[in-house]
Amino acid sequence: MKHIENYPRPQLVRDSWIELNGEWDFAFDNEKTGEKSHWEMGIPLAEKRKILVPFSPETKESGVHIQNHSGYLWYQRMLPVNKKELEGKRFILHFEGVDYLSKVYINEKQVGQHCGGYSRFSVDVTEYIEDKENILTVFAIDSSNMEQPRGKQRWEQYSYACWYVQTSGIWKSVWGEVVNQRYIKDVKITPHLYEHTVEIEGLVEDACLLSVETKQSKCPLFANVKVKYQNIDVTEAQAIVQEGRFKLKVYLDNPAIDPFLVKRWSPQEPNLYDLEIKIKEEDGVLDSVFSYFGLREIRIEEGKFLLNGCPLYQRLILDQGYWKDTGLTPKDEKTLLHDLQKIKEMGFNGVRKHQKIEDERFLYLCDTMGILVWSEFPSNYRFNQESIMAFTKEWMEAVKQNYNHPSIIAWTPFNESWGVFEIEKEKAEQYLTEGIYYLTKSLDPYRPVISNDGWEHTKTDLLTLHDYTERGEDFYKRYSAFIEQMKTTEEYHCGFKSAFSNGYQYDKQPTLLTEYGGIAFSTKEKEQWGYGNTVETEEAFLERYESITKAIIELPFFQGFCYTQLTDVEQEVNGLLDENHEYKVSPEAIRKINLTRPSDGRLIHIFD
Repeated sequence: MKHIENYPRPQLVRDSWIELNGEWDFAFDNEKTGEKSHWEMGIPLAEKRKILVPFSPETKESGVHIQNHSGYLWYQRMLPVNKKELEGKRFILHFEGVDYLSKVYINEKQVGQHCGGYSRFSVDVTEYIEDKENILTVFAIDSSNMEQPRGKQRWEQYSYACWYVQTSGIWKSVWGEVVNQRYIKDVKITPHLYEHTVEIEGLVEDACLLSVETKQSKCPLFANVKVKYQNIDVTEAQAIVQEGRFKLKVYLDNPAIDPFLVKRWSPQEPNLYDLEIKIKEEDGVLDSVFSYFGLREIRIEEGKFLLNGCPLYQRLILDQGYWKDTGLTPKDEKTLLHDLQKIKEMGFNGVRKHQKIEDERFLYLCDTMGILVWSEFPSNYRFNQESIMAFTKEWMEAVKQNYNHPSIIAWTPFNESWGVFEIEKEKAEQYLTEGIYYLTKSLDPYRPVISNDGWEHTKTDLLTLHDYTERGEDFYKRYSAFIEQMKTTEEYHCGFKSAFSNGYQYDKQPTLLTEYGGIAFSTKEKEQWGYGNTVETEEAFLERYESITKAIIELPFFQGFCYTQLTDVEQEVNGLLDENHEYKVSPEAIRKINLTRPSDGRLIHIFD
């Protein structure tokens, strides 16, 4: 597999790239006059300071470490390219995440704009590069606006409950690529396990269009796809590029790999096939990129969640992706690997990535390690036209961006009715979640979509419930007859919230408990937060964890669980790891509990 450590986009890799992280000039525009005063021509000396990109100015690692400010931020640095070096080439700037509205300038000219803090955007700046030192400026505007998707970022001056310091401006990698005039812009990869095929669709920038008269390409391009498995050639195929696009289906049967089977992806065996995609014309190769895919199938059938045709019992951990000194930004790839190794050591087989679109390197590591991922979008907290438009646009961008990763097995656009607080009865809010459900299915018909994780579901592929009951016997008693009770929409699943919104009902969806536990250790400090009563010893923690987790495993209709949560975050102290991401409790003890077999002999841990 083509892997370059810390490469920001592991699903579409080129041999060369330009990292633009590091020290930038920076300023707060607290008077909000920077645009009028043309700070893109140069940040005033009196306002200028240094910042370490990609860390947000609220974090210690950024070197700024100021949490409360205007939200108007200016960044500036030199670009290590010039016009002469780009002769016959293009220079593409990539921003993995800038929160929230960003404007990009090259040499005082605005070259691009993007709205949304969690999805990647790219700008072709070739025509603005001059034969001199070229200046890149980014102007970012963030706010406490509750219409914009913000996830766990606070909108008050101080952190409280389970909301934390906000993240403003650049918080993911900035980088660049020098490419040919005609290059591969995007690739979509869809595996078909039982056909033993993979479908590859690509978008080529500046490909010649077909002649109106002859319907033939004026300057034909071909896409060549080569598939390998562990450096062994599997197959090769070619398709013509038409109107800037190509599409082909490749068969993967190869006796040299396996005389009977293809190599499937699963948590137990995360097999990955390598892809090399080239764009060719008569004179030779114009562009070459590397990617990979996992051959696996997700299916809901007769009330079961199936992976590769087998029932999948999910042992998930809720992961918010925060770090003490770097906020939402991991320091590097090793930081992500550290957490994922601990997740596996504790006997979890997946993560519910909560209220965050994580760095794509995280998904790459999950792909290679066989860790399942539920991808959840950050919520906004108001319902109106502005919030609907902002949410829909960026959610679609996130699904498209991360579609190729085999580790993602579920899409979760909404959580606990956040942003749709009246969904139980209000038709407009119900229609939004249904609309997002079907929009997501139009982009990806192969993965399940959860309409509103936790409660008050509408159209949904899974029934997911949140319940922070503290005693296992209470859990077992509440849910023993749950499915029979769910035949009516009037049944409340945990005493105060309905499992389905009015007009919707249970339809044999696989059922999972996707938030529980949240057990907080007491450290005798002020302003600590968790669910229920705190515990003061590891022994007390493990006793409660075992009680509720084993009760869930004993209930036959639950097809998995998600424990809250992986790490402590600011005042929320219910992590299995502390704020430094080190163990608070014995990982061996947690693993033993997680891998408990139900007393009725059901086989639930098929993929271990």
